[in-house]
Amino acid sequence: MTQHTTALFEPARLPGLDLPSRLVMAPLTRNRAEADGTPTPLMAEYYAQRASAGLIIAEASTPNATGQTYPNITAVHSPAHVAGWRLVTDAVRDAGGRMFLQLQHGGRVGHPATSGLTPVAPSPVPLPETIFTPEGHRPAVVPREMTAEDIRTTVADFAKAARNALDAGFEGVEVHSANGHLLHQFLARNTNLRTDGYGGSVTARIRFTAEVTEAVAAEVGAGRVGLRISPGNTVNGIEEGETDELYPALVERLGGRGLAYLHVGYADPDTAVFGRMRAAWPGVIIANPVLDEISTEGVHRVSEALLAAGADLIALGRPFLANPDLVTRLRLGAPLNELRDRYFMYVGGAAGYTDYPALGAQPSSDSIVALDGGRVA
Repeated sequence: MTQHTTALFEPARLPGLDLPSRLVMAPLTRNRAEADGTPTPLMAEYYAQRASAGLIIAEASTPNATGQTYPNITAVHSPAHVAGWRLVTDAVRDAGGRMFLQLQHGGRVGHPATSGLTPVAPSPVPLPETIFTPEGHRPAVVPREMTAEDIRTTVADFAKAARNALDAGFEGVEVHSANGHLLHQFLARNTNLRTDGYGGSVTARIRFTAEVTEAVAAEVGAGRVGLRISPGNTVNGIEEGETDELYPALVERLGGRGLAYLHVGYADPDTAVFGRMRAAWPGVIIANPVLDEISTEGVHRVSEALLAAGADLIALGRPFLANPDLVTRLRLGAPLNELRDRYFMYVGGAAGYTDYPALGAQPSSDSIVALDGGRVA
């Protein structure tokens, strides 16, 4: 093993929060919550195992019942949710870690079979694919177009969810405006057909994301709020249109608010969009790359390229799933555990979740199960 001493392992800082390294655990939906969205003790174990990350951004958590996407995802809009998350943050803090919570509303990425409610969206344009529910894959339903009152209520729900997150022990929150969920649906031309002040022009389409972020910042302090975007991302049937105009406009509106960070998903140091984000954003940028090769050398190669392009922190997803001690492995140049069958990503239970071994340890033989197929949400 060759020990690495790159900038990845240098201390970093967010407003009011010191980080021991530049390595961030990206938010990763794992479907291990109770049916009502309450986090579980198993989740506390999972996150505590990964507390050596410079920062953990916990998985997407819904600010209201309408925002639920898939079964057993987390929520943060009831006292039970707050209490469940407090178990998680206490466990991580006891292990020396720090956590933000991602706030996500699914918008049209939802189903009555899961939430009991008709999903809402900027316009009545359904998801162009099936969606996983407790009853298996079901055709997507046509979402209800949000009224002006719906928009005001949802903005307020995000702000209340942010307050709940801090009450649950998180150091801050991340507003999710990416990956084809509600805020991203307002940004995209093919899902936002509105003709009022929230649709049409670039200025109008960024308005909802901006208002949610501003309301959350007003509730808990801008230095405790990050924003996640994924320019050009087409997941969940998104076609943005005018990507090169949308994100500079959004950054211009929010760049002077003193936010903790801008989190850029699908980050590529060679794209013009990333360069423009870096040039325009006055604060910390977290870059979350897509990795072609999940190996120690592959992670170092991509991370160092993004740091050289101006990223301040590097968020990694899949490497953290299989490597609870990822920071140690990367620092020592040690090989990474392989991510087992993707079936385990979303099925619940400890298998493929808390049973990946740290360096020098071996999994128990009954924790290695070979299964074929399964869903990937």
